[in-house]
Amino acid sequence: MNKISEIIWKDITKNSKIEKLIEKVVQKCFEVECILPTSLYICITLTNPENIQNLNKEYRNINKPTDVLSFPMFEKSELDELLKKNLEPNMQYILGDIIISIPKVKEQAIEYGHSFERELSYMLVHGFYHLMGYDHIEEEDKIKMRQKEENVLSKLNIVR
Repeated sequence: MNKISEIIWKDITKNSKIEKLIEKVVQKCFEVECILPTSLYICITLTNPENIQNLNKEYRNINKPTDVLSFPMFEKSELDELLKKNLEPNMQYILGDIIISIPKVKEQAIEYGHSFERELSYMLVHGFYHLMGYDHIEEEDKIKMRQKEENVLSKLNIVR
């Protein structure tokens, strides 16, 4: 059976508790969106502020660290078309990459007054919906994306 995600640890210590949380959250994202879990694949890189800053600079021309970056493989319309098809169970498409700064997640959990698990879960769900073609530039889109994020988190019983 195909895996739906791969976790890469780049310049930070591997942690099995974090891996289990990631698998649970990603699985719930696929379930909520009614996506056959073996039809799409996500690569998740957990790293430090320096590495994410380098990526942010290279791909977005923003020379500062951030919490999460998402690199979708499809435009929303392309993905919607792909998901309408009857995807072959043995065929797997790359949905995209999510890069998360674990030190930033820890910092923001403290800043926002909730758990590390809640903040990491939010970063994953947020990144997932960027891969699905959602954004938060326009207020209307932001509302739609936030509703989707909170729906997944509530189904996982991960609250503030």
